[in-house]
Amino acid sequence: MTAIILVVAAFLLLLPFVYESRNLMILLTQVFVFSIFAMSYDLLLGFTGIVSFGHAMFFGIGAYSIGIFMKRFEPTLGYFLLAVMTTLALTAIVSFIVGLLTLRLKSHFYAMLTLSLSGLFLVLAEKWRSMTYGNDGFTFRVPEMFIDRTNFYLLCLFVMVAVFLILKRFTNSPLGRVLQAIRENEQRTESLGFHVLHYKIAASVVSGVLAGIAGILYAISLRFVNTSVFAMDITLDALLMTIIGGVGTLVGAIIGAGLIEFAHHWLTELAKDHVIFERWIIFFGIIYILVVMFFPKGIVGTLSTLTWKRKKQHAVKKEEKVAG
Repeated sequence: MTAIILVVAAFLLLLPFVYESRNLMILLTQVFVFSIFAMSYDLLLGFTGIVSFGHAMFFGIGAYSIGIFMKRFEPTLGYFLLAVMTTLALTAIVSFIVGLLTLRLKSHFYAMLTLSLSGLFLVLAEKWRSMTYGNDGFTFRVPEMFIDRTNFYLLCLFVMVAVFLILKRFTNSPLGRVLQAIRENEQRTESLGFHVLHYKIAASVVSGVLAGIAGILYAISLRFVNTSVFAMDITLDALLMTIIGGVGTLVGAIIGAGLIEFAHHWLTELAKDHVIFERWIIFFGIIYILVVMFFPKGIVGTLSTLTWKRKKQHAVKKEEKVAG
């Protein structure tokens, strides 16, 4: 698996230098951005067992942070880095407070409260017009190095790979193992002496910070931000990407992001030529249903299960031959 990931990463790294296609580069950039966001959500859902409907609040904080800084100050690399540091601090503080207030609740109670808190940020963005320009949003300039699409493509690719490696190490660490134990059986984990709330808050903070980084990259790719970054649709996209790719796999989040973004682009393009595809969301739903039917554990999860079963069958046959 690691070898395949390295080969794919090398291919994506070389792609803009051997195949010049502005549309493909923009599409892949969006895939990288939403892969980061989906992986941050997978840390909650797949590794901790937390379902959140308000994850878009951290995504929106990142988008508005970079937008406001670049709008009110010179679009220099220095102010960009300051905006990034501000986002990291804000998302860490907000996710810590939200986690402290909500993670004591269970299942759907927590999910609904996070949805409500995300709605508060949406209302704040709508009403604080002097800062956010309301529903209309605003455009902003970006540092000169990000104007070049190739440079920005490479930045997003680098950040996606870095986030994947960081989360891979994080989930395989002792802390990550405790999070997975909480996902499997929270009461038993607590009976072993672990303070479950502390570990959940730690996962919430890491997830929130990474979602904020995805929001920054998303806003830079558009050079525009409005209240849609706080919409529940953003969270639902992350949820679908995680489920389609495979919950608790990280790689699945990347594959899910790629499938959804390419399907969205493909169906939208078909709608230009064929009237039947104007209601592309219906076909998108059909694709999602088919994936869930044939890959109940997500694409990566189902393939991993099949591979494990084949290895087990092979081992059993080998033992039978030795015994015979």
